[in-house]
Amino acid sequence: MVDTVELNKLLDEYDSARIKTWLNICSRCGLCAEGCFYFLSHNRDPKLSPAYKVKKTLGEMYRKRVKADDRFFKECYEILWFQCTLCKRCSLYCPFGIDIASMMSIARNICMSQGVSPERLIEFTENSRKSGNHMGLPSEELIEVCEWMVEETEDEYRGVTIPIDKQGAKYMYTINPREVVFYPQDIGNAAVIFSIAEENWTIPSFGWDCTNLPMFAGDRAMAAKSVDNVYKKAQELDAEKILITECGHAYRSLAFEGPYMTGQSDGKPPVDVIHYVQLIDEYLKEGRLKIDPEKIIKEPITYQDPCNVSRNGGLWEEARNIINYLAEDFRDMTPNRDHNHCCGGGGGIMPMGPDFKPGRMKAGRIKAEQIRETGAKIVIAPCHNCFDQIQDLGEKYELDIKVFSFKELLLETMIIPEKFKPDGKANEKD
Repeated sequence: MVDTVELNKLLDEYDSARIKTWLNICSRCGLCAEGCFYFLSHNRDPKLSPAYKVKKTLGEMYRKRVKADDRFFKECYEILWFQCTLCKRCSLYCPFGIDIASMMSIARNICMSQGVSPERLIEFTENSRKSGNHMGLPSEELIEVCEWMVEETEDEYRGVTIPIDKQGAKYMYTINPREVVFYPQDIGNAAVIFSIAEENWTIPSFGWDCTNLPMFAGDRAMAAKSVDNVYKKAQELDAEKILITECGHAYRSLAFEGPYMTGQSDGKPPVDVIHYVQLIDEYLKEGRLKIDPEKIIKEPITYQDPCNVSRNGGLWEEARNIINYLAEDFRDMTPNRDHNHCCGGGGGIMPMGPDFKPGRMKAGRIKAEQIRETGAKIVIAPCHNCFDQIQDLGEKYELDIKVFSFKELLLETMIIPEKFKPDGKANEKD
């Protein structure tokens, strides 16, 4: 049954001049549709136009109010979570600057108030509520994985450590729980890079989950709590900055939306937030990491601009600066930078599980075509959702590509100073 009291409470809460203007000013010009990869990948179905989608969800919520029923919310469910990744590309082309993704997020929040949200996202949200991370991992498991990764580096590198809860570090490094469970080598790779750069860093035992799946589930209160966990831990450890792993929506959540969700009066995080792409760009410019000229990548390479790193984070040039050090034959996708298409794995759909893969693959056709047109054999994707989605697209559309993070390619190409080589290798000739 629809909780009309809660429904009307939220509709009144969001009933601002901005929302009224956005809902009423749309002229149905169709420019947003040409910016939407769902619309393009589904043969320009007019029902997949962003303007239509927001009208049929949030617009109808305001029109129907107490007349909204279960059937209506089920229709909203399909539109909000399976026809939109909140990538914000459509807003680039709206002549009025309507932020459709923000309205779709509000509609998700209202649906969540009625118990309507993808099952897996609800599960991950509850994990975040109970444990502070969406995988529900105890701190002990994180610490064990960190210790294991230090051991794994010992044959190749000397002096690599992963400090836990170190006071006064320059960077409190936050990660995606998927790294602990599925990609522990990401943590080890980061530790090697930080050690060679001689960085003052730490991983917190709590508040280490920088992702924010409650934000995509539509649970705004828990989304705010997830952000607050990170902010407070950084303050507790007296860290100078919060550093985010190669993740897109984590950056958007902590750097841009988090301050408003947590009520920061100046709209800024209480501790500066920096993305991994920014830091590596700095390391290379400062010479703290150096690339071996003999190991520069010869194969044609392209770059996936994650929506929340590039378009919504503004870091497209920093990424290309890094690639200029690593690669000889870089081929940009068309379009690129802030205009690049979403890969189709964002907005919470990637973690929803294999049942939703066919839809992801169909929606990702535009991205697959972009990659194929470059002729690249390597795709760099500094975001876990992009990484997994593009791997799946490569298989589905037979792209003959390999997908890498920046961490992986840095370890393949950078110079390892003598003092970081194990005793048995320090005297070997290259």
